[in-house]
Amino acid sequence: MTTFAKYMFGVVAALFLVALFHADSAFAEGASQAATAQSAQMTEFQVAQAEEPPAEEPLAEAGEEAEPEATLDTGDTAWMIVATAIVLMMSIPGLALFYGGLVRKKGVLAVLMQVFTIVCLMTLLWYIVGYSLAATDGGSLNAYIGGFDKMFLAGIGTDTLSGTIPESVFFMFQLTFAAITPALIVGAFADRMKFSAVCIFMCLWLIIVYVPVWHWVWGGGFLSEDGVLDFAGGTVVHINAGVAALVACIFLGKRVGYPNENMAPHNLVLSVIGASLLWVGWFGFNAGSALGANGGAGMAMLATQVATAAAALAWMFVEWLVHKKPSVLGIISGAVAGLVAITPACGFVDGWGALWIGIAAGVICFFMSTAVKKALGYDDSLDVWGIHGVGGIVGAILTGVFAVEAIGGTAGLLEGNPGQVLTQLWGIVATIVWCGIATFVILIVTNILVGLRVSEPVEIEGLDINLHGETVQ
Repeated sequence: MTTFAKYMFGVVAALFLVALFHADSAFAEGASQAATAQSAQMTEFQVAQAEEPPAEEPLAEAGEEAEPEATLDTGDTAWMIVATAIVLMMSIPGLALFYGGLVRKKGVLAVLMQVFTIVCLMTLLWYIVGYSLAATDGGSLNAYIGGFDKMFLAGIGTDTLSGTIPESVFFMFQLTFAAITPALIVGAFADRMKFSAVCIFMCLWLIIVYVPVWHWVWGGGFLSEDGVLDFAGGTVVHINAGVAALVACIFLGKRVGYPNENMAPHNLVLSVIGASLLWVGWFGFNAGSALGANGGAGMAMLATQVATAAAALAWMFVEWLVHKKPSVLGIISGAVAGLVAITPACGFVDGWGALWIGIAAGVICFFMSTAVKKALGYDDSLDVWGIHGVGGIVGAILTGVFAVEAIGGTAGLLEGNPGQVLTQLWGIVATIVWCGIATFVILIVTNILVGLRVSEPVEIEGLDINLHGETVQ
């Protein structure tokens, strides 16, 4: 049995023991509660159960407001199921094809394998413990992390609602976010990281980095309490993934032959197809974050389209001016930069704000992925930091500038609320510090366990044939 297999066996065994312990605890708790109550217990984030109303309800006293009971909305549910499906399409095949076309031919299958495997691993981790730690009340630690109440989706049935949709649908929607965020990171160390190291690193990273930041921003944690705005994941997804990518590519070092050898994409047709799937899928990502079929979803979709087009054209024209020719790689990179930048803002800005966010993202991400990257000398293979990290920062800051109170309920700088920009900066700094330090530690641990980098001969010949026994003809 290889070292990696032993470690993975240990992980599976540990999870099995946790499951047994959790089941035991749940059974004991249920037995004690059965003696005192006949009705099912409501969990913290369970909004309502579909049930028969009582025959009579006492009238509310004068001055009291009866709390509205959440009910299932089939239109919202249908939209969220569709949104979930198209966000999953962003990872497989969208991101896989986008990255697969950008790497050299000898590493395309390795990248596809990494993205596909990450989606599978993150699905199980999110189901076992990730969702619970992100979306439940953590008690005295709730400012930083959730609890274990919903491990293995305990207490979630067909009638359990989250707002106007089944909680199972909300779980699945957020699962697709948890799957694509770690998958974004693989573009930074393409062509040089062991497959076993990728698996271990991503599992640790999801639980230690992604889940806490999700809770801080969306689960009632301290950034949420401080008023940080992030509609669909500019901070939680893109800054997080971008910072991890930068730390990882610097930690591993440059590819053999970089920057002297030709590292050009081997198949831009694949990348254009992948980028197009990302663009379409992003409507589910952003408009789906409204969690309903409503005006907020429509405005988020509009802002997404405007910002993406503006960023793609901005990148193209700047590249045209600087390099004298516009490129296919440039316009699709600009489109992704625009998609990233509008992600935190899409539920808070109008079309005018989206236009300027897109232009800013296209121009800034172009220079960060070319001139600045070259000057600093790091090898971020597919510009994950330059596009996702920087794009997320641009979008988060400009959300504080262009936020419209009539749209998202919070005014930005242009509506007389300069403090929102400072709040956004606070969210950015907190995420960068935590993600940077935690990612560095996880890389050290993974390196100790299985080693991070493949040998030089393996890298030169290619990961496809050496790690997976396959090649693209």
